[in-house]
Amino acid sequence: MKLDLYVDTSRKGISMALAAAGKDCAAPLYEEIVNPEAKGETLGGSLDELLNRVGAKLDDVKRVMVTVGPGSFSGLRTGVAFCQGICFSGKRQLFGVTTLQALECFALAPKNTGCTKENVAVVIRARNGYWYLRLNDIESFIETAQVVAQLRANPVQAIVADTAAMADEALQVLFKEIGASVTPDTGKPLSDWAPLFGTVKPSLIQEANYIQPSYFEKLNV
Repeated sequence: MKLDLYVDTSRKGISMALAAAGKDCAAPLYEEIVNPEAKGETLGGSLDELLNRVGAKLDDVKRVMVTVGPGSFSGLRTGVAFCQGICFSGKRQLFGVTTLQALECFALAPKNTGCTKENVAVVIRARNGYWYLRLNDIESFIETAQVVAQLRANPVQAIVADTAAMADEALQVLFKEIGASVTPDTGKPLSDWAPLFGTVKPSLIQEANYIQPSYFEKLNV
């Protein structure tokens, strides 16, 4: 049995999933744990629970994908360190992807065959009035007006958004104006990220890629 492990600790709590690696497996296999209240110290227990559910051992895990930000620094640090630890032996490969890069996959899943990276955007809240935007492989930390301007200037057909973005009045108006479909950033299987195994190079050294400006006020210059 060859399994892929997906780990996201960049936002609230822990999201973790196990899936059969490759498309030619005998039967579909997918198990997931999503716990918004979980802390980093429960990562090991969550993995043990998933392995027990599928009747597998850690040696069956061959690839690990972890989100490296932007997001909660404490969450990123524990998630990345945990995944580095289980990959240190060399028995499995470690793939680090940005949170926005992973979320983009939810709009590029097989059922959304009309979507390409060129017409998909990801918008999640950074702090009041500021957002993380992924568009055309570029990730930005920008204000609401800048998000509106960039999405109007590009042929966006699908948007992955968090609850804050979907509730923001200015962004609600924009989404309707450009006629883009909106996909929530939760409730989708983490195995939708699997295509990234083919585009991201594995590396044991992964760093929390949180965007520094989110922690500071912008200066008027």
